[in-house]
Amino acid sequence: MTYGDLPFCPKCGRLLSPLREGGKVKLTCKSCGYTFESSAAAQSIQLTQRIVHRPQEKLTVIDKEAPKTMPTIKALCPKCGHNEAYWWLVQTRRADEGSTRFYRCVKCSYTWREYD
Repeated sequence: MTYGDLPFCPKCGRLLSPLREGGKVKLTCKSCGYTFESSAAAQSIQLTQRIVHRPQEKLTVIDKEAPKTMPTIKALCPKCGHNEAYWWLVQTRRADEGSTRFYRCVKCSYTWREYD
């Protein structure tokens, strides 16, 4: 059974997933295990790969060597008391909320944040 170009399982009605084996494409149901051998319609299906990232992997990390080219500001380091720090902004919350300002001490590399 198909809806437009999307193939659905005739047993349970779930979307069939394409799987290439050798030169053939099989459409399989991940729910009930139904398998449909390749046909002209299945051969025209383009297989793509989806990469799913965990939230930790999406976080932008600033390397300890990178700040040397970043802008500096007069800010008191809570760890060593030095008065100069690199800074950058990251949108860590929803778009309608302010950005989070990060600081990294020029002297000891301690990093802290300030919310707007």
